[in-house]
Amino acid sequence: MNKLLIVSDSHGLTTELNQIKQRHQVEKLVHCGDSELKNNATELEDFIAVKGNCDWQADIPLEEIVEFGGLRFLVTHGHLYHVKTTMLNLQYRAKEVEADVIFFGHSHVAYAEQTGNQLFINPGSIRIPKKFSEPSYVIMQWHDPSLVNVMFYHSKDGQVIDLPYDRQFKIK
Repeated sequence: MNKLLIVSDSHGLTTELNQIKQRHQVEKLVHCGDSELKNNATELEDFIAVKGNCDWQADIPLEEIVEFGGLRFLVTHGHLYHVKTTMLNLQYRAKEVEADVIFFGHSHVAYAEQTGNQLFINPGSIRIPKKFSEPSYVIMQWHDPSLVNVMFYHSKDGQVIDLPYDRQFKIK
């Protein structure tokens, strides 16, 4: 089984990032920006990390395109695509790079929605959640890339959060 852990908007938290990493056995770790840590910080070790609007380190990329487990991922923070006001710019970029799954942050709102054959996931914020009160992150897993499971977890205790989003998505 392919399994990813996705976090965003940790805004300087280090102990919590380490606790979340230790809680799950996954193949890949993704941080969607605003870690406010240096790219070489031990807490970001093994993360595919991108630069958010609060990350001042020049050595963090603005976006990453990653292929894993039969899927193509676009990882970005979202501020350059104005995700707080529209998803259209990010949708265009995702189509441009032929991404199956798009991970983003910036809004601090936990979110999972499929548009056509593309799945957009914002894990929320593990520090300052908005819209929903729980600080959250995501575990995404799949055997077959055509059917993925997305679960939101509470960052403090690792319990599944029941958000008003589907948990299973058919994307290919």
